[in-house]
Amino acid sequence: MASITKLPSGAYRVQIRRKGRYASETFLLRDDAHRWARQAETRVDQGLAPNKSSVSRLATFGDLIDLHIVDMCEVGKPPRRSKAATLAALKRDLGKERIGHLDRQKMIDYGKMRAEQGAGPVTLGIDIGVTKMIITHAAAVHGLDISSEPVDLARVALKRLGLIGKGTERDRRPRKDELNRLFRCFDDNDRLTLPMTRIVQFAVATAMRLDEICRVEWTDLDLDRRMLLIRDRKDPRNKTGNDQRILLFAATGFDA
Repeated sequence: MASITKLPSGAYRVQIRRKGRYASETFLLRDDAHRWARQAETRVDQGLAPNKSSVSRLATFGDLIDLHIVDMCEVGKPPRRSKAATLAALKRDLGKERIGHLDRQKMIDYGKMRAEQGAGPVTLGIDIGVTKMIITHAAAVHGLDISSEPVDLARVALKRLGLIGKGTERDRRPRKDELNRLFRCFDDNDRLTLPMTRIVQFAVATAMRLDEICRVEWTDLDLDRRMLLIRDRKDPRNKTGNDQRILLFAATGFDA
């Protein structure tokens, strides 16, 4: 049975003893204390450990996203730019959905909505994958009673509908006249302050990503050897410490 005691501070302490298990939590509101006690007793009856109070207060999918971010930051693995952008978009579109209400149909509807907004098969696949990761994290790390099966079923449905799949393989490089049209557009824009023509030319010459270009420091340049150090170059198998040195030359027509 659960016992609830009001402390001198005004908070409420809940203690449960059930089937040989003991758990205790403290809450500011009596209603929260009663709610946690009911949930804790139900979990014990199911052979599960009671959730911590912080977990029992989780109500929406947005709460699960916040929980995942906090956990990853605590272990020194905060979301990087692309993952952070995906998490922000999911929280915007699905964050208000109640935990357990994010069923197969809602995920299919979400996928159709994202496709109408212009999301391609690869992007939508990433969205669905991150959604499953958030739910699995909450279940595995915090013991939350939630299943990722509806997300798996939605992925199958969206794949059959052609909304999830492999990206279109690029089979050509931009032609010289196409690049020159871009350069004229950049150079004729008086409001543009970034040296976009030079940035694109440098990207073509080095095959570097935009964030790699913008992170370069003068100390990374070995001018005598015409070498450049790229720090933490993107690699799906190695997120950090993947430093590479590249040779700066003019094989593409642009001198890096």
